Amino acid sequence: MHATSDERTRPDDRTEEQAVETTVTVRCTGHVRTELGRSEFTYRFEGNTLREFLDALFSEYPELQELLIAESEAESTAHGWAPAPDELPGTWRKNPVGEQTVAYARVLVNGRFNENQRGFDTELEDGDRVALVYPFIFCC
Repeated sequence: MHATSDERTRPDDRTEEQAVETTVTVRCTGHVRTELGRSEFTYRFEGNTLREFLDALFSEYPELQELLIAESEAESTAHGWAPAPDELPGTWRKNPVGEQTVAYARVLVNGRFNENQRGFDTELEDGDRVALVYPFIFCC
């Protein structure tokens, strides 16, 4: 007997037993490395997006969220640099408020800034590299 379309499991109907798990390599620099006490580790989480990775990581290490994620536009903006020109060259992307890193911190997936991909909706696959970088830039 064949299953009808109503009896088939659709990807959106996953049960807990069928939930996707992803394993990534996490690399940390600066204050993130100091906080965790290590510069690289393997991390397995339920899901397959950067958002799900960060949610799982921050639930285990809540202090990292404060180090990396800005709660306001002001926290994500560096001050004291030269003023930006009225028209910036090229294409500039910015994550929405609540998904921005604090000034001088960045999250990269396979060497590319997350805001240049799909932000926190960037899909992750087994073996991907996620870098948690703070400070991204250092000035005397």
